[in-house]
Amino acid sequence: MIRAWFRLSLWKRVLLALVLGLVAGIALGEDAVSIKWIGDLFIRSIKMLVVPLIFFSLISGITAVGDIGRLGRVGGRALLIFMATALIAVSLGMTLAAIVQPGAHLSIELPVGSVVPSAPDQSLVAMIISLVPDNPIMAMAQGSILPVILFSVLLGIAILASGEEGAPLVKAMQAGSVVMQNMTILVMELTPFGVFALIAWVVGTFGFDALVPLAKLVALNYVGCAIILAIIYPLILRLVARLPVLDFYRGIIDAQAVAFSTASSNAALPVTLRCVERNLGVSNAVASFTVALGATINMNGTAMYLGVIALFGAQAYGTELNWMSYALIALTSTLGAIGAAGVPGSGLVMMSLVLSSIGVPLETIAFVAGINHILDMARTMTNVTGDAVVAVAVGRLAGELDVDEYVSADDI
Repeated sequence: MIRAWFRLSLWKRVLLALVLGLVAGIALGEDAVSIKWIGDLFIRSIKMLVVPLIFFSLISGITAVGDIGRLGRVGGRALLIFMATALIAVSLGMTLAAIVQPGAHLSIELPVGSVVPSAPDQSLVAMIISLVPDNPIMAMAQGSILPVILFSVLLGIAILASGEEGAPLVKAMQAGSVVMQNMTILVMELTPFGVFALIAWVVGTFGFDALVPLAKLVALNYVGCAIILAIIYPLILRLVARLPVLDFYRGIIDAQAVAFSTASSNAALPVTLRCVERNLGVSNAVASFTVALGATINMNGTAMYLGVIALFGAQAYGTELNWMSYALIALTSTLGAIGAAGVPGSGLVMMSLVLSSIGVPLETIAFVAGINHILDMARTMTNVTGDAVVAVAVGRLAGELDVDEYVSADDI
């Protein structure tokens, strides 16, 4: 029985746990709160990953550039487009959630004794000052995410600037990133149990009305990804790269199929690289650097999704959001998407980062974990397509793209 369980794909186990959780919630009613501790343990396990995952992933992404000079030339252009599209994506997610308001009718009250993260300070000056940690180690220990992010970025740049002397740290940070990705995979094995307990608690306490918004979340996720694929990426191709759009999508379709089916940017990386080089005519130097960097830090679909979930949680739990909250959602979703590992389920880890930054209860994860794989498929395809778009744009700007090969992508 145990072997049969683990032979199933994780997403299948999660869906099965979702169904069993529904049944348990109906059967137990309000007594389902007695098993909520299993879900709380799962959420704490996710929170445990956030700081080290952000630390190693951000530094690894920056040091992957190779040197400061390259960071300023090819890397600078790529990073600028990555950051700009991520901000656009998260703004799109917040806009869709603000219009549709998927969590507006839930009005969930947390049980007595539940710990809710502190809401952000409304003072802009206080926020800016808080970005710089008095002690980075203490900031990590306390889970102060924004100071950790700033320290990680500065450390990554300093390692690059150190040249050969910083090479051992480059390897150490890359190794740390790989280790944290594997640790994320291990923690994700707890997802079915966490989903079972949390969904049972949600249904037993709040009834089926709490599950109706799931359909809205799925719809918003796919609509948001479709807008990015059909409008935002084509605009980059036309305005920045000055290249036809249809030829691009013909050339990248294989990578999109792998990304959608595996829900893993890392798994799609070799196929994406082959499509960008052979089908779209980008030079090996630009393609290998930009696509590899994009697989680490370019997560537009995830950024959009985090914006949707943040507003959904705020609506469901009645958390008041001010302009500072929206700014923090944009900032943490963008940086959280950059820090997300390219493996299935990593979006749940980054979700806790965004929710805690604006004072939204982490129990919001209960609504999303059961359908996360369905959402992950579209997000990953969007992320991988974005990697290729940026590779094409940077290759075009750097004069390292064969236009004849690009426009003949439909003949391959």
